[in-house]
Amino acid sequence: MQRFFIFRLFAIIALSISCTGVNAQTWPSKNIRIVLQFPPGGATDVVARILAQHLTGSLGQTVIVENKPGADGQIAAEYVMRAEPDGHTFFMASNTPMMQVPLLKKNPPYDPLTSFTPVALVGRYIYVMVANSKLPFKTYPELVAYGKANPGKLNFGSHSGVTQLMFSRISKQQDIQMNLIPYKGEAPNVNDVLGGHVQFTLVSTISTVQHINDGKLTPVAMMLNKRLSLLPEVPTFAEAGLPSLGAESWAALFGPAKLPPEIATRMSAAVSAAIADPESRARIERQGFDLAGSTPAELNTYMIGQLKDWKQAFNDVGLKPE
Repeated sequence: MQRFFIFRLFAIIALSISCTGVNAQTWPSKNIRIVLQFPPGGATDVVARILAQHLTGSLGQTVIVENKPGADGQIAAEYVMRAEPDGHTFFMASNTPMMQVPLLKKNPPYDPLTSFTPVALVGRYIYVMVANSKLPFKTYPELVAYGKANPGKLNFGSHSGVTQLMFSRISKQQDIQMNLIPYKGEAPNVNDVLGGHVQFTLVSTISTVQHINDGKLTPVAMMLNKRLSLLPEVPTFAEAGLPSLGAESWAALFGPAKLPPEIATRMSAAVSAAIADPESRARIERQGFDLAGSTPAELNTYMIGQLKDWKQAFNDVGLKPE
């Protein structure tokens, strides 16, 4: 009887291994969903849809972008975390749900290193600080002077961990009394700056280049170590005198935990091929997004380093778990 149960146990294990191998070999067998934490129209949405178009051709199955905004990306993260790890649901996440949510909550809803499977680093956001063009300041020193002369009258739009961190850095460094206005995504944040409901914000160049060229938004400074060819007249943070964040803002692809390594590797290779494609790359880079690419192992190492950097950055400005 004991030998029977041992034999049965080994049979179950063997069947499980066999099924995993078959799933990896036949993947993908249906539509693939790339889930986003942002509403349509923002930087991540634009990049994801360009990548999805290329992946649809290379993988032989339709790749669908699904927007699930809210709660700093926690809604989208938990949706993917609970999905079947069969390689048909992925999370294209920014640093907000993977850094801000677990680091700034006393009871984190998930662990970014164990609740998900790293697949590929997609790239880094190039942020620009912009203000409504009708306001009486064009540079960072002028913005600071205006804020000091008008305490409580500056509203700063925030839709991510990096924007919240910048708000805290400016408030602390310059001792300016201003208001943090939260948004679920970049697009509504930009719309409210255009409408004058908030005075300024930090957003990607994807969402702002056209408005800057049209004269509707004033570019104050660029979060980059060199000037961007798309906006050569805009100074870098260092040139403008803005405080360094000490952490990066990025987008990466993750699957649910226990995603078969073979699928993660194949999806990573497909993403790298999409990034290397001249047409797709040109379309994305015209928007000011710095493409990267990585293996799953490289993304895992990068995540470990970023968690350390973001924790230090939050500690520096006094942001504690709540």
